[in-house]
Amino acid sequence: MLLLVGLGVLVGRGFAAYRSIERIDLSAVLDPVNGDTVNYLLVGSDSRDGLDPDVEVGGKSTVTGKRSDTIILLRVGPDGTQMMSIPRDLWVTNAATGKDGRINGAYNQGPANLVATVKQNLDVPVHHYMEVGFESFVGVVDALGGIEIDFPHPAFDTHSGLYVDQQGPVTLDGRQALAYARSRHYTEKVDGEEVTDPTADLGRQQRQQQFLRTALGAVGASRNPFELVGVSEALSGGLVLDDSIGMFDLVGLARKLSGSEPETVLLPTKGARKGGAAVLVLEQPAADAVLAGFR
Repeated sequence: MLLLVGLGVLVGRGFAAYRSIERIDLSAVLDPVNGDTVNYLLVGSDSRDGLDPDVEVGGKSTVTGKRSDTIILLRVGPDGTQMMSIPRDLWVTNAATGKDGRINGAYNQGPANLVATVKQNLDVPVHHYMEVGFESFVGVVDALGGIEIDFPHPAFDTHSGLYVDQQGPVTLDGRQALAYARSRHYTEKVDGEEVTDPTADLGRQQRQQQFLRTALGAVGASRNPFELVGVSEALSGGLVLDDSIGMFDLVGLARKLSGSEPETVLLPTKGARKGGAAVLVLEQPAADAVLAGFR
């Protein structure tokens, strides 16, 4: 009897957490799903509350408002899954204003405008939208008991707060996992020398993808009801979904990510100066060749 009561409480907590997830109507901009292949636009957002990756921990950001700090196009189909990061500094035309600027600024006009801007500038369909606040991932990772990341060398980043003093597989708690994913000043200790990642945002994109693959894969692989309820409750306050995504869609996505290693796809870009600022632009024709796989 006590077991049944306990299971009932867990189920109740899980459904309560699911019902509290914010839903938004994006039917005007999302493409209908036709067939077994689906493109998800995954967005990691922050409110700039001490989370600016360009400012050292303890410092104060001069940036206000909300930004889509991480943008990933995830393609799920019968032939496997592919993840492609869209650099936040990619120079695009804002679908709402018609003005040119960095793509992460398109989020200022809301998720619908970000979806429209991605579709307009990259010419790819977007079928579903998922957004999670970075702080929520802290609770997700902690609910899972941490996630394991393999470090070739000890590493740190004084801006994001990352500090790993050993090489090899390391289990990161929520705060350190978040610091790893958001690191833009990733520095390794190699043979006693400090070596900063020269690939800048490219390396950051790869770490973000590894973080998401590991975290979502761990959620999909878990059969522990306490872990899954903890994950649901951690996400409930920071997850935003388009209202066409159902609970079983989420479960199915997590299961697919746990059973395979998504292929990492790099969007070809090159540096440029726009309005006196350093940005990225698509490198053609290589970019179109890559984007063709998501169309």
